[in-house]
Amino acid sequence: MAGLMMVFLFIAIAFMRHVSIERDKIKDVAVAYQENQVAIYEALTKEFETDLGRWKASIDQETLAFQFNSPEVLFSTGESSLKPEFESILSEFIPRYLLVLNAYKDSIDEVRIEGHTSSEWAADTKPNDAYFLNMNLSQDRTQSVLKYAYFLDALSEEQQAWIKSSFAAVGLASSHLKFNFDGTENKEKSRRVSFRVITNADIQIRKIIEGL
Repeated sequence: MAGLMMVFLFIAIAFMRHVSIERDKIKDVAVAYQENQVAIYEALTKEFETDLGRWKASIDQETLAFQFNSPEVLFSTGESSLKPEFESILSEFIPRYLLVLNAYKDSIDEVRIEGHTSSEWAADTKPNDAYFLNMNLSQDRTQSVLKYAYFLDALSEEQQAWIKSSFAAVGLASSHLKFNFDGTENKEKSRRVSFRVITNADIQIRKIIEGL
């Protein structure tokens, strides 16, 4: 009986040691994730800090979203075709954006082009109908952005291949609205397009957990 207890004890100790090692791996991934987030943010900021003002753009450090915040420049109301000024911005932005991210490709799972709208549509449109109409519109707009970026003459075949494999066009409609200080919807700020980097840290953590 004592021998059996010792066997169980050794098994328990071995298991606890295994869990501790895997926990340390997860901690290491989390630390690397944070460091990688900071590095990407700083690289984007360094490259584009002089352009943010004239493009009316911003970079979110937490989500790594490069956001274009000037709806009158992006699209005409209710339309998905890019305005000439936005095309000009993208022609300058995309090649440089890809060059910055190239150094971090191994840690990037996806780059999402996200389209956002306000909650409104026509005056007589019901809220639920407006949501789905805006969903279709935001999806069409992000596809227009992705298509324009993909076919830029300045891109190499390798860059096009990475866009094809790692970029996604996501229409989010009014699901992530911007609000004023009084809690009311800021319809102007809600209409925006962003390029958001999603790193693969969660995938690495999931693999570690599945191996426990």
